Amino acid sequence: MTLDQVKKATRAEAQARRDAAFAADPNAGARLAANVMANADALGLGAGVAVSVYWPMQQEMDVRPLLDALAGRGCRVALPVVMGKGKRLVFRRWYPGLVLKSGSFGLSEPGPEESEVTPRIVFAPLLAFDRKGQRIGWGAGFYDRTLAGLRAQGPTTAVGIAYAAQEVAEVPTGPFDQPLDWIATEREVTRLSGHPRASGGPDR
Repeated sequence: MTLDQVKKATRAEAQARRDAAFAADPNAGARLAANVMANADALGLGAGVAVSVYWPMQQEMDVRPLLDALAGRGCRVALPVVMGKGKRLVFRRWYPGLVLKSGSFGLSEPGPEESEVTPRIVFAPLLAFDRKGQRIGWGAGFYDRTLAGLRAQGPTTAVGIAYAAQEVAEVPTGPFDQPLDWIATEREVTRLSGHPRASGGPDR
């Protein structure tokens, strides 16, 4: 099989695992938030630190408890905004009580009136991850392009958000896939073994 075919099969299997975990564990998001905050110092989550998360959709891990916890710690929290196919994400400020707007792909996003933020810690959704720090998403490349750009500007920590059931033995990867530094699940927060950081490469 080609790399694209292997990735497609991995996505289908991982989505089924994620959906089953979502249905079986409605409190997973609260436990994930508690795990992250128990490791806040190691992750560098201090007051004033710029952090991006995401607003959950469908069967993604519910990170709303994490958003509230990060805001309560004094972090500058932002959510991603899709600017168009093939473009990098931008991040706009989020705070408790903010009314979100409907964006591309069914996402909920801060409006253009909210200030843009350059996060140094990125909590990224995913479909599958492995212990080497590789992740696989939906295939549009938004986070790979964005992480490459952020890492070219300065140190950037990528933390994958997932159910523990989304772990696989090995994620199929290409030359421009950006690895994770940490994984956070409802069971643990772990620094991953990783490997040399992927170069920025071309936007694609």
